[in-house]
Amino acid sequence: MRIKALRHAAVLGLALCLAGPALGQEQSPAAAPAQAETPILAQAQAQAQTMPVPASLDLKQSVERGLVANPTIVGARAQLQGSDYMVNSSMADFFPTATASYGFSRYGEQPKTISGLDSGDQTTWTGRLNIHQPVFVGFKLLNTHQKARLTKEQNDANLTQAELALISTIQTNFLGHLKAKMDVKSAQDAVERLKSQLKVTQAFFDVGLKPKLDVLQAEVDLATAEQNLLKAQNSHDTTRAKLNSLLNLPLEAPVEYVGELTYAPLGLDLNECLNRAYKNRPDILMGIKSVQIAEKDVGITASDFYPQVTADVDFYKKGDNPGINGSPNLSSTGRSYMTVGASASWTFFQWGSTFYKYKSADETVNKVRAALDNTRLGAGYEVKQGLLSQREAADRIGVAKKSVDAARESYRMALARYQAQVGTNTDVLDAQAKVSNSEAQLSQALSDYQTAISSLYVAMGEKNPELSTTK
Repeated sequence: MRIKALRHAAVLGLALCLAGPALGQEQSPAAAPAQAETPILAQAQAQAQTMPVPASLDLKQSVERGLVANPTIVGARAQLQGSDYMVNSSMADFFPTATASYGFSRYGEQPKTISGLDSGDQTTWTGRLNIHQPVFVGFKLLNTHQKARLTKEQNDANLTQAELALISTIQTNFLGHLKAKMDVKSAQDAVERLKSQLKVTQAFFDVGLKPKLDVLQAEVDLATAEQNLLKAQNSHDTTRAKLNSLLNLPLEAPVEYVGELTYAPLGLDLNECLNRAYKNRPDILMGIKSVQIAEKDVGITASDFYPQVTADVDFYKKGDNPGINGSPNLSSTGRSYMTVGASASWTFFQWGSTFYKYKSADETVNKVRAALDNTRLGAGYEVKQGLLSQREAADRIGVAKKSVDAARESYRMALARYQAQVGTNTDVLDAQAKVSNSEAQLSQALSDYQTAISSLYVAMGEKNPELSTTK
């Protein structure tokens, strides 16, 4: 019997040695992030691959696709799903737990009575099933569950914050792409005007009416305009590649991003914008949840001030062999029996350790509240900045439109005077440069205006995919 018991003990020890490294590797915190990141990226790539590459996209369609396919949003959704699981986990802690155990104990010698008879088994195998129910643990379980729910709500707001940031990025790059498209058109028009002027100047020179200097000046300005056109085309292609990456499209996908830079007045005042920002901004909601979570941490820490009460039900089965089928030395009640019990413990003195932990958690609440106040102040500033930026851009649009009309009329008059030989080539080239410059200022003002509208709605915590000014 002794050899058999030792054999079982050796097998059990060997199993634990083999299982230990595997369990350690499975619970290793360093390996967890890598295992968690891969499904998120794979999910984003799978979603993007199932969506067909569109031939064209407007601003609203671009934003909607980005909110589905961008890996940043997929990661935020995964974080939200993880917090939902933690809510379920904290809820499960209210219910009883069941623990099974199995093992043996062995005396050095066979237990005997005074008369020399066997009083028990030298080796006893025991199987045990324990059902443990926490009765009162100082509101720790309740506070932990409420904290998990608050964390889920905070991650929900974090998802909204990530969506707003992505919307802002997509809209800013989309507007930059439309501006680049306008710049390409303006540069092409400038090249055509200068080519026409070079032909006129060359014709005058050929008949001896204009000096060679006029031809050289026209050639230099034409070469400069062609370089500007190449830069504008490169900017156009670069902004399209950036949009493709934001929408999880192939970088070389020939997607046509359609739309125009237009002006529509905004009918919102500062007070309305501030009220909407304080109500809707996800970072303010996240700050509020952070304060509530910190308060729950105070409650969790304070649970150590209270006694801990638990209840246990145990089922035992014993025997003198691994099958725990009983033993001649055990009575019927000793072979299989059940115990029910409750216990209470109270650590009432720890040299102030629990008290100071409680005070530290309470100061953390004050810190988080101050951070929330700072977030509110920053939100107000961002709203004010957005309003001022859109007003400035709106004023620039009006001035730029007048400048474009005046520059084009000036060019027309300078060209007519030159062709009538009462003006100079320099006047025509200067007028052409002013047309290009005024058109660039107009496209920049239109882009800045709509970018300011985008920033304003993000500052108010509102999604505005199509950049409507009537919301």
